[in-house]
Amino acid sequence: MPVKYETPINQTHTVCAPIEAYSRINARRQLSLDLFAPANDEVNGNEIRVIELFAGVGGFRIGLERASHRFRTIWSNQWEPSTKRQDASSIYCKRFGCTGHVNEDIATVTANRIPQADLLCGGFPCQDYSVATTLKNSGGIQGKKGVLWWEIHRILSNAPHKPAYLLLENVDRLLKSPATQRGRDFAIILTSLSDIGYDVEWRVINAADYGMPQRRCRTYITAYLRNGAVANNQLRTQHTPWEWILKQGIMASAFECQPKKDKKYRISEFDLNGSLADISNNFNAIPAKKASPFFNAGFMSDRHVWTTDVDAVYNGPRLTLGDILINEADIPEEFYIPEADLPKWEYLKGSKSETRKTTEGYEYLYTEGSMTFPDVYDRPSRTIITGEGGASPSRFKHVIITSDGRYRRLTPIELERLNMFPDNHTQGATDSRRAFLMGNALVTGIVETLGREIIKRHDNDII
Repeated sequence: MPVKYETPINQTHTVCAPIEAYSRINARRQLSLDLFAPANDEVNGNEIRVIELFAGVGGFRIGLERASHRFRTIWSNQWEPSTKRQDASSIYCKRFGCTGHVNEDIATVTANRIPQADLLCGGFPCQDYSVATTLKNSGGIQGKKGVLWWEIHRILSNAPHKPAYLLLENVDRLLKSPATQRGRDFAIILTSLSDIGYDVEWRVINAADYGMPQRRCRTYITAYLRNGAVANNQLRTQHTPWEWILKQGIMASAFECQPKKDKKYRISEFDLNGSLADISNNFNAIPAKKASPFFNAGFMSDRHVWTTDVDAVYNGPRLTLGDILINEADIPEEFYIPEADLPKWEYLKGSKSETRKTTEGYEYLYTEGSMTFPDVYDRPSRTIITGEGGASPSRFKHVIITSDGRYRRLTPIELERLNMFPDNHTQGATDSRRAFLMGNALVTGIVETLGREIIKRHDNDII
C-alpha cells in the first residue's frame, strides 16, 4: 500500500511503499555516520533557505524536503519558452503553492527580486556554454547559446549575500562537451564559479548504482563558498583534495566510491588559466587532444583541478522496475499494445543492418544493436526519455509483459516512481505531457541523499 507523508505546507502526497522503505533504510544508514545524529532531522529551527531555479515540477524540492523539513524553499522559477502551456509551473504551484514561485523567463528577473538564501539548486539545461563577449565595464558574461547557465552566473555575481551552497545537475556528457573542444563547457562552468568565489565538487552518478530504480546517469555539482566553513574548516585544515574526492567530501560521503579498478583508471591535476573568453576559445582546442581532461569525479579550488575515475561502492537496499509497478487491475486499457502493433515494436527494438537512403538519394548502411524486449522486471529500468509517452511504437519507450501475456507501456505513475516522485505528482497534464516532464526530471533520491549530507556539513559549520 502507498505510504503518506506531509510536506512542510501540509499537503499530503502518496509515496510508493518500496520507495518509502528504501528511503528510510538508506536514511538510517546515512544518519548513523559519525558527526550526524538522527535527531538533527527533527529540528524545526535553523532552516536552510532554498532557491530552486529551472524548477520543473519540483524534483529538487521533493528530494531536499524528504531529506529534512529544515530545507525551506522560499523562491522558485520555472519557465518553458515557446509555448503558452506552462504545465510544469502549474503542477509546481498545485503541489507546493504559488508563494514565492515565479513563472517568468529568468532572463527578465532582476537579481534584487530574488531573496537571500543559503542554498541555490537547479537542473540547468544542457546547451552550448561558450562565451560571446566579456563585458569589461559591467563584469558580466554573455553566452552564445547557453544563456541559462549565464543566468545562474548573473544571479550569483549580483547577490549581495551569496548562497553558502550550490547543488546543480546536468547530463553526464557535460564533462566532455562540445565534440570540437572536449571539456570546454565544464571548464567554463568551473572557472566562472571559481571567479565568483566557490570551491566545486562533481560526480557522475548512475542512480541505479546506489539502489534506485532507474539507470539514469547525471553530473551532479556541489559548491560552497571558498571563504566559508566547509572549505576552511573541513577541507583545508583536515584533508587533501584527493581525500576529499574519494572519502571526505560531500559527494563521497553521500555516495561512497573507490578508485576505478580496471585499466581505464585515470588521474589528473591541472590549472584553468586565462579569461573566460580565452577558455571558451582555446580550451582543449588542439586537434590532437580528443579526450576531455575531466573524469567522473573531481574537485576544483581557486581554478586548480583535481580529477579521477571512481566506481560506486554500495551495499544497501535495491529497487527494480518490478518493485514500482502498479496493480495490473488498475492499468487503463490504452496502455496495452494491440497485438497487431507488436511486429512494429519488435522491429524497432531489434538489431538492424540495412541499406537506407538520405533525402538527397544517397545510400548508406544503417546498423544498430538490439534492445531488451520486453523490459525485464528484476533490474532497474532504462533511462526515461522525454518521448516516453504516447501509443506509437518506439525503440526507446519501455514495454513490459504482464502476467496474462499482454504487452503494455508504463503509466505516468510508474514513470514518476522511477524518478522517486510521489504518486500522481504530475496529475493534471496529459499522459504524454506527464511522460515528457518525467523525461526531463531527475531521480529525487539522489537529491535526498545529498541533502542529508549538506545538513550534516551545515550543522558542523555553525557549531
